Amino acid sequence: MERLERNRGLGIAVDRTAADAARAIAALPQTDLLRLAALARLWSRGLPDGLVWTDVLNEAILRVLDGSRPWPPGVPLLAFLSGVMRSICDDHWRRARREALRRHGDVADLDATVGDGAPDPERMLAAAQALAAIIELFADDALALQVIAGLSEGLTAAEICRQYTMGERDYDTTRKRMRRKLMRHRLQFSWGANWGVR
Repeated sequence: MERLERNRGLGIAVDRTAADAARAIAALPQTDLLRLAALARLWSRGLPDGLVWTDVLNEAILRVLDGSRPWPPGVPLLAFLSGVMRSICDDHWRRARREALRRHGDVADLDATVGDGAPDPERMLAAAQALAAIIELFADDALALQVIAGLSEGLTAAEICRQYTMGERDYDTTRKRMRRKLMRHRLQFSWGANWGVR
């Protein structure tokens, strides 16, 4: 233990324990928890077998806490958890493909049954980066983060207002504020209109 403390004092990267990860996860502020939820929704979109984003997020945290996915030094916690969630989703897609191949026994059938369901990894990565940029942009705006979380879940304006006990005027004002900020930072994404940011 003394050597670990000495190495920390010298700035040498030392392995983090599951207890370190547990403390860091417990200390995450609400904005980071909303970011994690949005990333979980993104990575888990369309997963087979009825898996939902909460399953993916909980599994990622469990793997970190039980030590099966150690948190490496120098990697921000949110980026690390996002990578773990992506890995979990990729594993589920691979299993679904293998099962479809086993059932059908033909690659052509596999492409027909699974090809349209699995998201393109490059598009998913681009979407994750875009979402991360937007979440970072609104890190200090709790209402905007709630709108983003609701929209990423596919909720309507009324459902977002109900879920986050937000008034209609607050919702509309927040959307307009988001649009202005996105325009100012030139973060116009094709899905912005679909998310109700106008």
